[in-house]
Amino acid sequence: MSVLEKINTEEIIALENKYGAHNYHPLPVVLSRGEGVYLWDVDGKKYYDFLSAYSAVNQGHCHPKIVNAMVQQAQTLTLTSRAFYNDQLGPYEKFISEYFGFDKVLPMNTGAEAVETALKLCRKWSYEVKGIPEHEAQIIVCDGNFHGRTTTIISFSNDDNARKNFGPFTSGFINVAYDDIDALEKVLQSSTKIAGFLVEPIQGEAGVYTPADDYMMKAKNLCNQYNVLFIADEIQTGIARTGSLLAVCGNCDCENQCERKATYATPDILILGKAVSGGVYPVSAVLANDNIMHVIKPGQHGSTFGGNPIAAAVAVAALEVVTDENLAQNARYLGKIFRKKLNEYIQTSNIATLVRGRGLLNAVVINDTEESDTAWNICLALRDNGLLAKPTHGNIIRFAPPLVMNEEQLLDCVAIIIKTLQAFEK
Repeated sequence: MSVLEKINTEEIIALENKYGAHNYHPLPVVLSRGEGVYLWDVDGKKYYDFLSAYSAVNQGHCHPKIVNAMVQQAQTLTLTSRAFYNDQLGPYEKFISEYFGFDKVLPMNTGAEAVETALKLCRKWSYEVKGIPEHEAQIIVCDGNFHGRTTTIISFSNDDNARKNFGPFTSGFINVAYDDIDALEKVLQSSTKIAGFLVEPIQGEAGVYTPADDYMMKAKNLCNQYNVLFIADEIQTGIARTGSLLAVCGNCDCENQCERKATYATPDILILGKAVSGGVYPVSAVLANDNIMHVIKPGQHGSTFGGNPIAAAVAVAALEVVTDENLAQNARYLGKIFRKKLNEYIQTSNIATLVRGRGLLNAVVINDTEESDTAWNICLALRDNGLLAKPTHGNIIRFAPPLVMNEEQLLDCVAIIIKTLQAFEK
C-alpha cells in the first residue's frame, strides 16, 4: 500500500500500534491538518486545539511567517554542523540573547537536551568557579517535577512509571517539596556543595500546579544568599504562555506584561524549548551570562543539529511573532476570562472541583481519583464536542490553547467545556 493512499482512522491507529513503540497513550483521534487554533482529523472534522502540543504551538498551527522562514531557509542551507560557521546562527544568538536579556545562548534541539545541558553547565560552574570538589556537586530539584525522560532526568523524578526498570540512576540530586521555601532553605543550609536549584515556575505535568506568588522570588533570593545557581525550566511555561514572556523572569516590561509585579526572579540559567520554534522544528536553548557560560570550552558539549540554519531562522521568526502579535498580553487577558467562567461553573458542580493556572496554562481538577478513567472519558467527550484536551495525573485535565485565540473563540470553547462537564455531573 502506498503511504500516500488515504486510509481511515482505525487503520492509521492500527499501524502505530503494530510498528511503533508503545511509549505514548494518545487520545484516539488522527489529525491531518492545523491552522491557527484549529485542527482537522483525517475525516475532515474540525476541533479547537486545547493542548497546543504541550505549549509548543503558542503561535498557532502553521503560522505563515514561521513556516515561510523554515521553507526559505530549507531551500538555501539546512545543515553545516558546528564544524563551520553558518550565516544564520550568529544573528540568531544575538537576537535570542538580547530578547531574553542574557549574554549568551547555547543552542540545542529538544527540551530534555536543554535540561541536560543546563545541569552540565551548572556542575562545571560549581567546580571551576564556586570551588566545589569535583564529583561532589549537588543540585536541588522539586518533588513532582517533570524535566524530560533521559536517564539523568528520571534519576530525580518521583514518577514511578518513568523510573521503574530504567536504573541504575544518576546521583547528585536532592529532592525538596515544591512551593515550600522553608524546605529549600533547610537544604541550602545543610551543605556547601549545593551547585544549583532546578525548578519549573509552574509544574505543568504535575497538573498545572501553581506555587505561591512570592515563591520564585524567595527561592532566587536564597540562591543568591548561598551562591547557588537558580535554574528555571521554562520549556512549557515560557514564550508568553502564562501571560508574560517568562513565568519567573523580571526581564519584561512589568507595567504592560506581568500579572504579579515585583514577584519575578531572573534566572541564572534559563531553559527554553517548545514554542521557541512555534512548533514547526525542534529548537531548544540554554541562556546564561558570561560568568557562567564561559566555563564551556570547545569539545565539551554540543550537538550536530544544535544551532543549525533552519532552527536559527525559524526561532527568530517565532519569537518575532510573540512580540508582534502581543501574545503575552492576549494570554493574560483570555486566561482571566477562562478561570472566571470556569470558577463560576465549579461553584455548583459535583464533577469539577478546582480550576487553577496562569495566563493560558490552566487545569481543571476532576472529582475522582487519579486511578479513575473519568478525566479520560471527559476528554473523549470533549473530542466528540469539537475540542481536544488531555488528562494529566489521572484526574486533572490541562487546558492550553494556542495564544493566537481570540475572545469569541475562547468563549465558544468555555461553552463546550461546560456543556461536556455537565453531562458527567453526578
